[in-house]
Amino acid sequence: MLKDITLGQFFPGDSFIHRLDPRTKILIMLVYIVLVFIIKNFYGYAALTLFLAACVFVSRIPPRFLIKGLKPILIFIVFTGVFNLFLTGGTPIWHWWIFTVTEEGVRFAAFMVLRLIFLILGTSLLTLTTSPIALTDGLEILLSPFKKIGLPAHEISMMMTIALRFIPTLLDETDKIMKAQSARGASIDTGSIFSRAKAMVPVLIPLFISAFRRADELATAMECRCYRGGDGRTRLYELRYKSTDLFGWIFICLLFAVILALNFVFGRF
Repeated sequence: MLKDITLGQFFPGDSFIHRLDPRTKILIMLVYIVLVFIIKNFYGYAALTLFLAACVFVSRIPPRFLIKGLKPILIFIVFTGVFNLFLTGGTPIWHWWIFTVTEEGVRFAAFMVLRLIFLILGTSLLTLTTSPIALTDGLEILLSPFKKIGLPAHEISMMMTIALRFIPTLLDETDKIMKAQSARGASIDTGSIFSRAKAMVPVLIPLFISAFRRADELATAMECRCYRGGDGRTRLYELRYKSTDLFGWIFICLLFAVILALNFVFGRF
C-alpha cells in the first residue's frame, strides 16, 4: 500500500509535458482544478478524460503507475460516494429501512467520485512530470509578487520542496520498519481495527525518531552550506518560457472552451 503512493515522486523523461515550464504547469493545473468543479454533465467529464489520457500518452508515463496512486485513498473515494448516495435528497428511486437512494443522490455521488479521481490523477501527473526543485522554483516565482504584502514566498516554496522530497523517504522508512517489526513476530495487518491501531505504535515511534533525526541532519547540512534564506540567491537553471508553453496554454484554453460549450448545450445531466 505504501508503495502505491505517487505523491512527491518524479518520473524522469524528455516528453513535451516534461519540457513545459513549471510555472506553466502550475497555472494549467489551477485551471484544470477549476474545470473539474465547473463541469455540469458527464459529457464534460468525457472531454476531460480525453484530455487527461492525451497528457498521459504524451508524457510517456505508464498508466498503471499513475492509476496505482488511487489505491491508498480508494476507501475514502468509496466512502464519499456512498455518503453522498444515501444522504442527498430528491426523487426517490429505491428505499429500504432508513436508506433511500434518489436520482439526485446517484448523480451527485457519481460527480463527487469523478471529481476526486480527476483531481488525484491530475495532481499526480504534475508531480510525476516535474522535479521537486523545478516545482519549487516555479511556485516561488509565481508567489514573488505577493512579497510586497509580506508573504514569505521563498520560505513557503522551501517548505514545499522539503515536504515533497521527504514523502518517498519517509514511506521507504516506514516500509522498512514494518518489515522489521513483522520479522520480529509483530502482527500489523491482521486482527481487529483496535489491535491494528495498537500494533502501529511500535512503527510510529521509530518513524518519528527517524524523521526528527533526518530533519536535524538537514538543518545541519543547510547551515554548513551557509543557507540564509532567499535574499540574493541564484539558481543553477533559470526558468524561461518557450514555445512549448504557448502550445500548453492553447490546449488548456481549448479544453476550457469545450467544457463551457458542453455546459451551455447540455446543462446539468
